[in-house]
Amino acid sequence: MKLIGIDIGKNKHFFCIMDQQTGEIISQPVSFSNDKEGFDFLVQKIKSYPKDSILIGMEDTGHYHFALLKYLLDLQYTVALINPKTTDFNRKMQGGITKNDKLDTINICDVLDTPERKKQYRITKVNSFDLYEQKQLTRHHHNLKEEENVYKNRLQKCIDIVFPEFNNLNILKMFGSAENIANTDIRTIRKCFEIEGRGNRISLTPERLKECARSSIGISSSAEVIQIKHLTAQIELIEEQLTEIDKKIEEFSIQNNSPILSIPGISHFSGTSILAELGDISNYSKPSQIIKFAGVAPLHYESSQFNAQHTAITKKGSKYLRKTLYQIILPVIRHNPVFNKYYQLKISQGKGHRCAQGHCVRKLLRIIYHLLKTNQQFDPQLLR
Repeated sequence: MKLIGIDIGKNKHFFCIMDQQTGEIISQPVSFSNDKEGFDFLVQKIKSYPKDSILIGMEDTGHYHFALLKYLLDLQYTVALINPKTTDFNRKMQGGITKNDKLDTINICDVLDTPERKKQYRITKVNSFDLYEQKQLTRHHHNLKEEENVYKNRLQKCIDIVFPEFNNLNILKMFGSAENIANTDIRTIRKCFEIEGRGNRISLTPERLKECARSSIGISSSAEVIQIKHLTAQIELIEEQLTEIDKKIEEFSIQNNSPILSIPGISHFSGTSILAELGDISNYSKPSQIIKFAGVAPLHYESSQFNAQHTAITKKGSKYLRKTLYQIILPVIRHNPVFNKYYQLKISQGKGHRCAQGHCVRKLLRIIYHLLKTNQQFDPQLLR
């Protein structure tokens, strides 16, 4: 087997070739450009070896490796992705005090040269590359929701200043403050109440709203009025973007047709997010590996005669997967008697709410692993 380690860069990459049997460096580290010409140069250097005798490794970091990865997969090469922390740890374990692109290619080969039982990489496939698109979309969704929450918190601050007694955005977007409403003709205010469409209706009458505005303790501030206008526009734009993203995610989810959607409480978005973050399930040989990857495994600390009884979860691995799991675990508990019973059991054992949730998350991951491995639909009767 020939091991090819590739160190990824923005404008150029480096690669070397190692013979796995002898450990000899067949080809010293060489650079190639991050373009079609450079990719062709790499393929020319390795095409003399049969594809089934080559294992190519690169770090799964940033986004600079995407084009090269797709290019190699389309040519049906076997490519392994490695966590950058693994290569860094491996270099330190060997006493390395120097880090550069050329040495990193050899370091990557060393990581590839590990026994199957202890392999520190995961093989990626052509059909699994579609999950990269789904991962980008679901992560973009998470990021937009966080951004939206920031804008909503800032908007609430502005509202609390200009009109704390009233929180209807449609009215405040038009008038900006309690003082502006108080000084506006009642007929203009009535037109705002005639808006048709979906959403919450204003509970006050135009006359009552005007009266509340006159007696409001809100402060007249042109700066806050401008912020309300701009923040509302930002929130509406994000909501439109989320609608577009969620529509595409649903299309991916229908295409995936994953059995985990049969679990009550898992939606098209959460199901796609879980699948995209986990990647190819064949890279995991047991449920504990995906629990560890999600960062929800409890820490275990033991030294001599001391054994810690209360520890937190590791929080290593994919933060997006962990976030999705904790977002859906309450609906899963609520809609499934078996999970609800398991949650209540942990509470009765003295566990806190968050700790009991963690136990349910790990139980959910074990079920997800089984469903994906066997392609079975979820059956709560089998959990009893």
